[in-house]
Amino acid sequence: MKYEEISKTTLRRMPVYLHYLNSVKNERTNISASAIAGKFGLNDVQVRKDLAAVSGSGRPKTGYDINELISQIEECLGCRDRTNAVIVGAGNLGKALLSFAGFMDYGLDIVAAFDTDPSLAGTVFNGKPIYSMEEVEGFCRAQDVKLGIITTPVGAAQKTCDRLTACGIKAIWNFSQTILRSPEDVLVENENLASSLAILSKHLRE
Repeated sequence: MKYEEISKTTLRRMPVYLHYLNSVKNERTNISASAIAGKFGLNDVQVRKDLAAVSGSGRPKTGYDINELISQIEECLGCRDRTNAVIVGAGNLGKALLSFAGFMDYGLDIVAAFDTDPSLAGTVFNGKPIYSMEEVEGFCRAQDVKLGIITTPVGAAQKTCDRLTACGIKAIWNFSQTILRSPEDVLVENENLASSLAILSKHLRE
């Protein structure tokens, strides 16, 4: 099945479906799109459409074999692959991400962090080494790192992005409060906490 045509909005829902399926797989063998939709208060048609993007195994009345559907979603999300990633910016947010074990469920292995603070160079946090920024290019090339997670201050974010993409990284997960420029073949996914907070705050004021 070709997964490149799946929309981003559908992809964002897939981990939610996967987590739920794993939580009930020992209780039942089959599940319907309607049951999944009901769990999350979603539209039945939307869930069927989402699942059709990764699976053609759904059957009328019986629905999907849960284990088969889990396997298909995992394949779509690349959970069986291992993607090496690094974090640049080992402050509070960077360390929080280093502490999160759930990334491995999706094949993401954060192998190291980098920071400009000399007191952090050579230390270990949650079993992950922290290196000086001077070592980032050589490390990324040697370890075939494909994904960079940027948690630096705004002023250092673009330079960090440039350094990461120059050494072969093809995807950037950006937590800095700025818009990054990147080569056309590099995907940047922004996690702007301030923007999300602004939307929530506006909702509370209305």
